[in-house]
Amino acid sequence: MFEFSSIEHYHARLKEGRATCLQAVEYSLQKINACSHLNAFIEIYKDESLARAVCLDQKRQQGMPMGKLHGVIVGLKDVICYKDHVLTASSGILQDFISVYSATVVEKLLAEDAILIGRLNCDEFAMGSSNENSFYGKVLNALDETRIPGGSSGGSAVAVQAGLTMVSLGSDTGGSVRQPADFCGIIGLKPTYGRISRHGLIAYASSFDQIGIFGNNISDVSKVLEVVAGSDDFDSTVSQKPVENYSTQLSHDKRYRFAFFKEALDHPAIDPEIANTIKGLIEKLKKDGHTVEPVKFEYLDYIVPAYYVLTTAEASSNLSRFDGIKFGYRTNTTTGNLDDFYKQTRSEGFGKEVKRRIMLGTFVLSTGYFDAYFTKAQQVRKLLKEKTNLIFRDFDFILLPTSPSTAFKIGEKSDDPIEMYLADIYTVMANLVGIPAISLPLFKHSNQMPFGLQIMGNNFHELPLLQVSEHLMQQYA
Repeated sequence: MFEFSSIEHYHARLKEGRATCLQAVEYSLQKINACSHLNAFIEIYKDESLARAVCLDQKRQQGMPMGKLHGVIVGLKDVICYKDHVLTASSGILQDFISVYSATVVEKLLAEDAILIGRLNCDEFAMGSSNENSFYGKVLNALDETRIPGGSSGGSAVAVQAGLTMVSLGSDTGGSVRQPADFCGIIGLKPTYGRISRHGLIAYASSFDQIGIFGNNISDVSKVLEVVAGSDDFDSTVSQKPVENYSTQLSHDKRYRFAFFKEALDHPAIDPEIANTIKGLIEKLKKDGHTVEPVKFEYLDYIVPAYYVLTTAEASSNLSRFDGIKFGYRTNTTTGNLDDFYKQTRSEGFGKEVKRRIMLGTFVLSTGYFDAYFTKAQQVRKLLKEKTNLIFRDFDFILLPTSPSTAFKIGEKSDDPIEMYLADIYTVMANLVGIPAISLPLFKHSNQMPFGLQIMGNNFHELPLLQVSEHLMQQYA
């Protein structure tokens, strides 16, 4: 029977002739079918993935070189373009839209022999923390089907959690990779803003969005990052910095300097068991020779308001293109007035949460409120960036919880959007300042659900972040 533990192990078995790409795809398709009730996949590329597996097996048997992700089965969040494939952002307003080009990350995956097996469910336009806002229905957590998997990349997280794919791609605007990774007990990496091209990623908030990676081990996440990171002529915001060989440099015997925010661990919103467990890890790190010190962080309660003011403002602008004229859903209501046509199409096509954020964003950008809200939020963002830079002068990493709680019950926070937004208190900082962050599945709660540790690093310090993550996974997982 086919089994998967890591890309390295999988590739070794392929080279030895003890496995084939076709067996891997058939195994994944069987798992996807058996777990269809989890609703992780919106669409499965069955025939295409089987054909590609056969082609890759033939290529390998002919002695041709294997790509870095040869035969690796990958799922794509439904916000990443794949040419000639349906792309909807899990929204009714993009029903049956077919992408006319592929995202840069997709082209890079295919160039390294990856197999794209399907399109993964998510919160509509990546707006949500529970994956309950999808046009295609909610995604279930495979560890406890009465609970949410986190969002917005819930389908991507569950695909890896349940073994439906080897790795998957999501997008992270304020924690949408790290939080579902935390709730599902897997690894979720959000790289530095600009480390991975956003060309072909449907925009939610352009100055926050970053494509992220889900995996079961640091080595696999590192290999995928090596492939998808790097410069791109189609994205003016992407970095030109060279991409390091992350996966070959993970072993590193070093003592690190960690900062943590006492205000975060003593915050009234956090589950006491999560706070105490992380405090216990801090003591273990100290005993093992690492430097771990508290840093006063006076801006914690300003982070979420600033984030939602800025991201909804950008969403209001970005989502204005979905009007029913050129593509996507169009209302059947007859009207002779173009404004009424736009209103009706968008009212029918967008879901409740997306409409809420568009209206909030339009409000904070409106005359009389721009300076009171948008300008103030930008000032908070600047203060956060300055504070973060000061911290990284003296420390290598910042330790934080990923989420204040474990995965909550389906419907538990649906009627209180403010409570749902406040659950992002620990993840949105990395997006506000653009630094890389990762969630590591180190712990298990007394309610039997996993929870993780979040580590944030300095800009473009993905290699040290992955090295310390590998160390912590080996020592404390």
